[in-house]
Amino acid sequence: MSEARRSRQSTLAILTICVAVDLFDFTIGRFFGLGLLADILQTVVAYWLFGPIGLIALWELIDPSDQLDGFVPTLTILALTQMRRSGRKPNRPRFLS
Repeated sequence: MSEARRSRQSTLAILTICVAVDLFDFTIGRFFGLGLLADILQTVVAYWLFGPIGLIALWELIDPSDQLDGFVPTLTILALTQMRRSGRKPNRPRFLS
């Protein structure tokens, strides 16, 4: 498998994980109490995938009612910005190395 193809697959895997976690936050996060757990999970996944810049996902903990932050796909936006940043692929997570 060529390096370019493996790079595209890892980028697609990262984006898929981010979309899945955002969908989880959007659906399960609507239930009282589970929203906080979804936000914590989202922050852990963001840090795991992107390193310290992933801590940007902590902004979702500001809204305890989860009515505002559930409609913002934070991880998906973070993944897309990391993909676009300087025309490079996002930092490769340790589990895909």
